[in-house]
Amino acid sequence: MKATIVVLLSLFCFSLGQNYHLVKDYSGSTFFNDWDFFTAGDPTHGTVNYVNQSYAQANGLISTSGGTVYIGCDTKKTVPANGRGRDSVRLSSKASYHYGLFIMDLSHMPTGCGTWPAWWLVGPNWPSGGEIDIIEGVNNAQNDQTTLHTNAGCDMGSVDKNSYTGHSVGTNCLGNSGCGIVANMANYGAPFNSAGGGVYVMEWTSTFIRTFYFGRNNIPADIRSGKPTPNSWGKPYANFALGSNCPASHFAPEVIVINLTFCGDWAGNVFAAQCKNMGTCATYVKNNPSKFTEAYWRIASVSVYQS
Repeated sequence: MKATIVVLLSLFCFSLGQNYHLVKDYSGSTFFNDWDFFTAGDPTHGTVNYVNQSYAQANGLISTSGGTVYIGCDTKKTVPANGRGRDSVRLSSKASYHYGLFIMDLSHMPTGCGTWPAWWLVGPNWPSGGEIDIIEGVNNAQNDQTTLHTNAGCDMGSVDKNSYTGHSVGTNCLGNSGCGIVANMANYGAPFNSAGGGVYVMEWTSTFIRTFYFGRNNIPADIRSGKPTPNSWGKPYANFALGSNCPASHFAPEVIVINLTFCGDWAGNVFAAQCKNMGTCATYVKNNPSKFTEAYWRIASVSVYQS
């Protein structure tokens, strides 16, 4: 009888996700020690100049104070017409991860015309190693879009739409377009910032990838206590099934990326429609440094849990 109870309790704990334990906490004064600063040209063709750590530190683009991490862009200088773009930061974690629970607690994310911020994971040899975009949007968006990018053979058309609360904006995960789900709530950009931010969670297993969002006043107690139990949180806003429709092998061990670019293949292509009468995106970004005072991340922590 006792053995049966122990087994049942173990199964119950597993079903609630209580087997997750913290493997990495990115926070505090040592936050930037665990990241590489990307300084090459933007793969998404943005109007951006990614800078190294020493330059970012000296020019106020990054800092750690008051228990939070600041990651921003230049808001003082105009960019020469032939310049690469506005100074900004792109970080890639030194460690890579295969499956896990990824939690970001933040109070502010970049927003405004011309901006394209993202928190995401990416594998080697894109797109064959896969990409998981957790926080992503452009210009003045107010709803987050979670997107997967893979090589051929990954499709989400058969995923039960009742298994998540958002709405699909594409089911074929191939290449640049990817397969995305947009949240049906104002959990991104200016509304997110004015509400004091919140917590984003991405859970990645061999059978699914799903994302949750909790506003500042609705963060589950188990997240606050460091003992996250995802199956107790209700429906995610995005859910992608892995299996015969999309083998888990599409996603290799991936690094975590936090970045802010401008214009480029997404924000630039919709700039005229979303930011009317402002000229071209590249010209706007280069000539209006003061317009980017809201284009920054303010992060309390990025935590990685694995089972």
